[in-house]
Amino acid sequence: MVKGRWRSRFFSACMLAVIAMLVVSGCSGGTSNSDNGTTNSEKTSGQPKTGGTITIGYPQEPDTFDVHKSNGASVTDEIAGLMGGTLLYMDPTTHEIKPHLAESYTITPDGKTWTFKMRSGITFHDGTPLTAKSFKETFDRIFDPKTKATSVLSTLGAVKTVKAPDDQTLILELKEPFAPLLINLSIPGWLQPMSMQAIEKSGTDYGRNPVGVGPWKFESWQPGQAVTLTRNDQYKWAEPYYENRGPVRPDKLVFKFIIDNQTRLAALDSGSIDIALNVPAKEIKKYRNSDKFEVMERMRSGIGLFLEMNMRTEALQDVQVRKALNMAINKEAIIQAALQGEGEVAHSLLPPTLFGYDKAVEELDYKYSQEEAKKLLDAAGWKMSAEGSREKNGKKLSLTLLSSESQAKETQLVQAMLGELGIKVTINNMDPGAMLDAASKGQFDLTVMSYTDVEPDIFYLFFHSSQIGVFNDSAINDPKLDELLVKGRTTVDLEARKRVYSDIQKYMIEQVYIVPIYIDKQFIVVNKRVKNMKLGPDRLLYTDTWVAQ
Repeated sequence: MVKGRWRSRFFSACMLAVIAMLVVSGCSGGTSNSDNGTTNSEKTSGQPKTGGTITIGYPQEPDTFDVHKSNGASVTDEIAGLMGGTLLYMDPTTHEIKPHLAESYTITPDGKTWTFKMRSGITFHDGTPLTAKSFKETFDRIFDPKTKATSVLSTLGAVKTVKAPDDQTLILELKEPFAPLLINLSIPGWLQPMSMQAIEKSGTDYGRNPVGVGPWKFESWQPGQAVTLTRNDQYKWAEPYYENRGPVRPDKLVFKFIIDNQTRLAALDSGSIDIALNVPAKEIKKYRNSDKFEVMERMRSGIGLFLEMNMRTEALQDVQVRKALNMAINKEAIIQAALQGEGEVAHSLLPPTLFGYDKAVEELDYKYSQEEAKKLLDAAGWKMSAEGSREKNGKKLSLTLLSSESQAKETQLVQAMLGELGIKVTINNMDPGAMLDAASKGQFDLTVMSYTDVEPDIFYLFFHSSQIGVFNDSAINDPKLDELLVKGRTTVDLEARKRVYSDIQKYMIEQVYIVPIYIDKQFIVVNKRVKNMKLGPDRLLYTDTWVAQ
């Protein structure tokens, strides 16, 4: 199940240098580039046309479009991002953070005062002008305990106060330097400005009647079926890397929620959807050989599968048991069986492409060995019974593995591998939204998760004790780890920050809080009637796209 903060952008030392205050101001502008660091669909002939509908098959339904109250589901972020905008954006070519809804920004040398000058002429879908006050009201709403913005609150980190002395000036005062803030302010979904007038008008129904400043407007939501967005004809503030700087060309985007992979692919083949997300690797060959479809692919900027272990479960409080579970899982076998080899072994919560990854973890990570795993369980007092199950003090070692249907193959393999140790694993499959809720409430012994991100601060979200009940599903409460995680997000010197994350990764291996399994290749299949589709690091980009009529 995909979990957490889907804010992927390419990450680089250049961007970190900005965070480190080596560059403290920016201004919008720049020329478009046909590649722009994104993956494009096939080059097409003819002029782009206005009109038509693009239908996308999603494996998950949003929980709400009130992003402050969302459980953090990726589909919420992706669709909400199309309706919103951000103060800043990341240039996909240079990887620099640049102004978007702001026209410029400055950061004081101590990193504690951030001042943004707003662009003029931008309006919400309901006609309300976007001002600095709009952002202040949005951020104040996140901070208000009554909002219960648990999934979004950590993105503002050390922000202490938000001021808007006039319509064009937004000032963020920080308690201390906060390294992830720049990239957080470029998140398309979570930190978009919100219209307080629209929220007051819709009240508790706002999550089904969102209003933003983006290129797409909300039209309808049929629960369990689809969400429909329509073109915002007033839109003319696209990021400079797009060729199209005006309104998007299709009339509508329709997101159909089709959880089952085979049903989603059948809809693609029949033409009832144009785009299928999360296509299994085993199905890709036929689409690669098709004249009707195009395959777009990328390696995940994050981890495609890792196993969380609940620290509320008595047996899993023993580090030797956790180590045994880690050593019992054959990661290479899972990659071959579940991904047809289209993936890489994960040794840490960070992939090698992310800042802070320490290559030393590849040697420190536990090697697959069923025999060593059995010895560890024996030493921990979990002996094999005559019936072939692990028992200690008359109690069997039985664990519930929380999952969703999209990870069925992987969880069955984990079940079988742990079964070889004499551990009974019962798989509890839920639909993705229910699974996220159950995981956040700690209703599991083991659960599989994945994430897409670019900031090593993802460690804080998953493992800091303040995130228990939010993203820290396992209820890890480790003062030493907490101290390291806070240090990681408050250290702005590049080399010093890298050392902190090296220490975090090594400590995580020592404590065996998770079992990182694989980094997967993600596949999207597009009907060729959809032209000039672009694939960013974490989402499809529709601003330059058009539909052949």
